[in-house]
Amino acid sequence: MKLGSLKEGGRDGTLIVVSRDLRRALRASAIAQTLQAALDDWSNAAPRLNALSESLNAGSAPGAFDLDMDKLAAPLPRAYEFVDGSAYLPHVERVRRARGAEVPESFYVDPLMYQATSAGFYGPRDPVIVPSEDYGIDLEAEVVVVTDDVPMALTPAAAAGHIQLVGLVNDVSLRGLIPAELAKGFGFLQSKPRSALSPVLVTPDELGDAWRGEKLHLPMRTWINGKWFGQAECGVDMQFSFAQLIAHAAKTRPLTSGTIVGSGTIANQDTALGASCLAEQRTVETLRDGKPSTPFLKFGDTVRIEITDAGGASIFGAIEQIMRPASPG
Repeated sequence: MKLGSLKEGGRDGTLIVVSRDLRRALRASAIAQTLQAALDDWSNAAPRLNALSESLNAGSAPGAFDLDMDKLAAPLPRAYEFVDGSAYLPHVERVRRARGAEVPESFYVDPLMYQATSAGFYGPRDPVIVPSEDYGIDLEAEVVVVTDDVPMALTPAAAAGHIQLVGLVNDVSLRGLIPAELAKGFGFLQSKPRSALSPVLVTPDELGDAWRGEKLHLPMRTWINGKWFGQAECGVDMQFSFAQLIAHAAKTRPLTSGTIVGSGTIANQDTALGASCLAEQRTVETLRDGKPSTPFLKFGDTVRIEITDAGGASIFGAIEQIMRPASPG
């Protein structure tokens, strides 16, 4: 099934079930008012939501309406936790090589991960608001999963059973602020503003054979200002599966229902597939030409992030955003 949230009913939105073709939707308030409420009672809510989804896809659901992407909030407008990994080592290796640094051996056995911003997510058509272009605005196209309640210190095999939903995120980064923050040795803060989630999150069974080994095996397609930017393969060069990432995050603490776990920027050894963030492209250019030639995003620039199935149909809907300046004051 596919689940989303309307921009109504409060800051956590109103839960809807969305048809497989992303054209029709149905309010699910009789089951759960919000997606977080559904995840909090997932074993009870999921079968009822699935039945609603089946009736919607069969065309027999009273109360169904045409889906307007502009009226969608993020499926989880805010989450208790968002932990973001960096599971694609080609990205890590290139960035470190560009600055003359080696990749520590631990990176190949122990995932990189940080505590990301979760207090609010942009909807899939909301603008990205940034105080200044000088901050170095970048997109990061990633896959995310959403969990139910995850116990502490579980194995990756056990963690796989806690993946309930899959989606996309534009993990916005402000590259100009990152070096100074990391130099302090205390991690990201100002350089990681709000991110945007895809129009819908889907259960893994919606992905068919494309979901295996707790990885998504489809290309991540990105465009900037309507021009192709990349189609990196999500299932290739992913060093750690989502089950491994979840187990890593839960090593010393349980994870609450609705926790979002990110893959990190999709990147491949094959640079002909393009990139999923500007920092990656600029690193490739630096290694090749001695300097970057692709600029970071400016106000008025647009990004589009989407994954389609083998037949070309959008699975999660597209994240489509424009860069906007923050209002004075």
